[in-house]
Amino acid sequence: MSMATVTNGPRRPELATFLRSRRARITPADVGMPPGPRRRTPGLRREEVAQLSGVGVTWYTWLEQGRRINASPQVLDAVARTLRLDPMEREHLYHLAEVPYAPAPAAAPRSVGPEVLAILAAMDLPAAVYSSRYDVLASNDLYERLFPGVRAVPHGRRNVLWELFSARSCCCPMVNRDEELPMLVATFRGAYGRHVGEPTWESLIRGLCEVSEDFGELWRSGNVAPPGSRIKVVQHASVGELRCVSTSLSITGMPETRIVVYTPADDRSRTLLDGLRALEDPLIGCPAHARPLSVERARKVPLGAPE
Repeated sequence: MSMATVTNGPRRPELATFLRSRRARITPADVGMPPGPRRRTPGLRREEVAQLSGVGVTWYTWLEQGRRINASPQVLDAVARTLRLDPMEREHLYHLAEVPYAPAPAAAPRSVGPEVLAILAAMDLPAAVYSSRYDVLASNDLYERLFPGVRAVPHGRRNVLWELFSARSCCCPMVNRDEELPMLVATFRGAYGRHVGEPTWESLIRGLCEVSEDFGELWRSGNVAPPGSRIKVVQHASVGELRCVSTSLSITGMPETRIVVYTPADDRSRTLLDGLRALEDPLIGCPAHARPLSVERARKVPLGAPE
């Protein structure tokens, strides 16, 4: 973030007016700050906007004075969040600051339409719709038999990362957890770059770090990876060990979501999957700690991920 200045452009006076007007409409109470001493003008002070945005007071003062200083998209986004700008106001801020505008990503859906649910139901393989946070937005019956821990959690709180990292290491459904868990966290981190600072993402990350030292260590590694097709070795207390190929399919009109399908990788796994179809009450956990799904649901343990 440079403090260098050049000759003011024609948009700078408008930028100064716009920022002052947006600052004036937000009270300290709106952002969880005490009111403090009597204020000569309504709204937040410049130093408060700077503090909440994570920028220097001098830099923000120069920006609001309309001086020509360099501003990155990340810093403008921080100021936009502090001033609670809507999408149109955010775009206006970019134009006035003479920074190339990139629209904010569309909000990821929290539910699935009937047409996608019908596709899941028609599939003869385990399949689920994941968000970029690894929330399970929808799943078919065979997926919930393969991963019965998901069914023990209420809809709206089902999350793959939470299920894997909050369980005992021996009860983790992934046999190849030393390969699979680092890849999952790296893929999750790749998506997190578009959502830094968003409360739902930050809350999930804090919760995972608190519940799992393994997650915290993997998160601090900083590794990033894209989603991809992989072999997953699934431990199931009811039928044994299955090897499945996971394949991700994008969904038109649903940003940052994908259908993930699990295809048996060999004949033995295909036979075991057929055995799961007949189970009414599959077991959860490893052989040493296995308990029926019905018992787990009756305990009403709050296993869901933080919202």
